Amino acid sequence: MTNDRTYNVLFLCHANSARSIMAECILQRLGQGRFNAHSAGNAPSGTLHPYALDLLRQQNFVVDGLRSKSWDEFAGPEAPKMDFVFTVCDDTANETCPVWPGAPIAAHWPIADPVSVPGTEAEKRFAFAESFRQLNTRISIFVNLPLRTIDDLALRQRLSDIGAKSHEIA
Repeated sequence: MTNDRTYNVLFLCHANSARSIMAECILQRLGQGRFNAHSAGNAPSGTLHPYALDLLRQQNFVVDGLRSKSWDEFAGPEAPKMDFVFTVCDDTANETCPVWPGAPIAAHWPIADPVSVPGTEAEKRFAFAESFRQLNTRISIFVNLPLRTIDDLALRQRLSDIGAKSHEIA
């Protein structure tokens, strides 16, 4: 891995309507041109959750062009070769994923599903804000890793640790 190029990153979640979409936006901003962020789902809903869109707009993210899409779009020969693939929900992590072009480094960064949180509108919106905060923390750590100087085995461990331990840092 070198810092002299742009890395392709794919975030996966079951419906690709909230967590993976937020992760795509966060990385696109924090990665400052070093990363091309994408998102997809194994069972895309076809729509984006309105609370996720509201939160992204409130944080001044551009949401035009975002859409819920299938992970199949990223598995074909015409797809961009991914360098990293992160699952952000347990459902998707337990699925058999396609073979990704480029043989990317993969890690599981579980985030509770804000869509499934019961309660008042305020409680639901808080769940989305909490998911956003956790994703932002993990992605901030990721973009600051010394990709140029770390070997693949150590990088895989660091990425796994981000998913397992970032709740302790946040």
